[in-house]
Formats: sequence, structure tokens, C-alpha cells
Amino acid sequence: MLDAKYSQPDITPGHGRLAHAPADHPVVKAPKIGVLVANLGTPDGYDYWSMRRYLNQFLSDKRVVDISDWIWQPLLQLVILTRRPFASGANYKLIWNTEKNESPLLTTTRDQTTKISAALSAAYGGEVIVDFSMRYGNPSTESKVKAMVAAGCEKILFFPLYPHYAGATSATANDAFFAALMKEKRQPTARIVPEYFEHPQYIDALAASVTRAYAELDHTPDVLVTSYHGMPIRYLMEGDPYHCHCAKTTRLLREKLGWDKSAIDTSFQSVFGREEWLKPYTVEHVAELAKQGKKNIAVIAPAFSSDCIETLEEINGEIREAFEHAGGERFTYIPCLNDDDAHVAALVTIIQENLAGWVK
Repeated sequence: MLDAKYSQPDITPGHGRLAHAPADHPVVKAPKIGVLVANLGTPDGYDYWSMRRYLNQFLSDKRVVDISDWIWQPLLQLVILTRRPFASGANYKLIWNTEKNESPLLTTTRDQTTKISAALSAAYGGEVIVDFSMRYGNPSTESKVKAMVAAGCEKILFFPLYPHYAGATSATANDAFFAALMKEKRQPTARIVPEYFEHPQYIDALAASVTRAYAELDHTPDVLVTSYHGMPIRYLMEGDPYHCHCAKTTRLLREKLGWDKSAIDTSFQSVFGREEWLKPYTVEHVAELAKQGKKNIAVIAPAFSSDCIETLEEINGEIREAFEHAGGERFTYIPCLNDDDAHVAALVTIIQENLAGWVK
């Protein structure tokens, strides 16, 4: 239950007014706590203009592409955004949730939020409000912060759904949250959930998903490739801890499974531009494995909390094709944790740990 300050707000029951306040005083909501989970984002559709708006917002983010505007923006606006929306739109169309007319990332993030909300409601009643937002696209972080403040949230816990910290993911999500707070007349108290790449329940959920996937196969893969989203090596040299976080997740997963080092690899995908990125590149690595005689592999993407274009199309499409073209025979993609109950339980535990002192 909530502490005394929040269980007994000084508001006249049924009126939404502070006790002893004048009749014309603005309505005051009963104090609540907000939990806002956030994911990367999604276009509103896979048509050209929806894709262009989304890609423009994404690729104009200095956390994602830190090239000077006078160099980057002409290239982005006149070249990249003229062509790329067509290719990206075609890829999104392949994985689109046609039933709900939305991307799988949006569907899954909503499902995760629904389950998290149910768990926190059971623990704390209606005093904790749970919602989700996207860094790029809709629903925007600003709109959700505004809604939570309007609902009476005097404290907000912001939870970027990235197990591993990176400037281009966790930090830019936090940037959007802080920017939204800057627009509020009465700012709520705020907390940020840090990265959780080594949290025992997260590792347990990953290991359980691998064990379950392997049990459904009629063969044992020669190697499990843990494919993480890539980043320029320069970012690592500038102090971004992402690479180290990824390496530790792979090690902890291997130890939890009780495997030898030869049974699991680490690689990086989604390379963009000409700059050197973290290696090995997954698309090249799986081809090399096939050439080395490892004809049966499995791939998992621990850095993604939800399946998305990088997993459903890139891993299960481009990367699978590279492996098979090089002579690979059996390619198994192990889905992200998504709204799996063990994953949701881990997220709820992490949230509750970060609500310490705010709730009992």
C-alpha cells in the first residue's frame, strides 16, 4: 500500500478540492504515481509519407546520428528520405499487423503494458497508473507525460525498455522524457529505471526461452548466436558502455544454461553508414559459421524487449538468407521475450525495485 502521504490526500472527498480551499480553486486530483514504459517507436503506417515522417524524426536525432547538421541534413532530406521510405515501407509491410493495422512493436508493447498494469494494480490498487510511450512516432512521450500529470501523478517512474544502456537508445528516451517535463507547469518528481542487462530474472527469462526453443527442435544447433543491435566503435571509445553490457549478458546467459564457450557467440547487426561499427557483424558472422561447417544455428536478440523490424525482417530475413546462401542448412530464430509471463514478471520486479520508498 502507499505511505500515509499518498493514502490520505488532503482533498475533500467527492469534490477534488483541497480542504479549506476557496470555491473557485482549481480542481486538484488525488495524488498518484505514474509508471511510463517506453520503447523505440514505430511509423503510423508503411506508406511513403508515414515512413518519411518516422525516419526523419529518428535519423534527425543527434543521439542516433551525431554528424553536423550542415553536412547531415542536406544528405538526409534530399537523398536518404527520398529513397529509404520506399525500402523501409516494403519491409514493414512484410511484418505489419494487418488485423490491428499497426507494427508488431506497438502491439507487443501494448500487451506488455497491459500485463504490467494488471500486476501493479493487484499490488497497489489504483494509486499506480501504468502507460507506454514511443521515442519516435506515436504515442509520444510528451503526450503520455501530459496525460499522467493531468491524471494527478505527482511522481513518475520512467522505464526505457532497453536491457543494455546506449546513448542511442536509453539516453535519447530519457532526453524525450526530460524534455516533456520541461513543458509542465507543475513538474512531478521523476525517476529513471537504469539498464537491467544483468538482472537475474531477465537472465532467467532469456535462458528459459532458449531452453524452450531448443526443446521444440529435432536437432541441437551447433551454436547460438546472440545478435545485438550495433553501434559505431567510436561510441565505445567515447565511453558508451553498451558493448560491455552486451558481452556480460551473453556470458551470464551461457553460465545460466551451463554451456561451454564454444556453444554461444556474440555479434552485432543493423550496421548503417560507412563508419566502422562493433564487430563481428551478424550478417557476415552467420555466413562464416556456415562456411566453417556449422550448418545448424540458432539466433536470439537479447537487446530487444519486443520483436520488431530488426528481428522479424532483418534477422529472420536478411541474416537467415546470408546463412543459407553460404551453405547453412537449418536456421532457428528464437523470438524476443515480448509479453512472455517470465519476462513481464522480471519487468514488474524491476519496476517495484525502483518504486522503493514511493510505495510499500
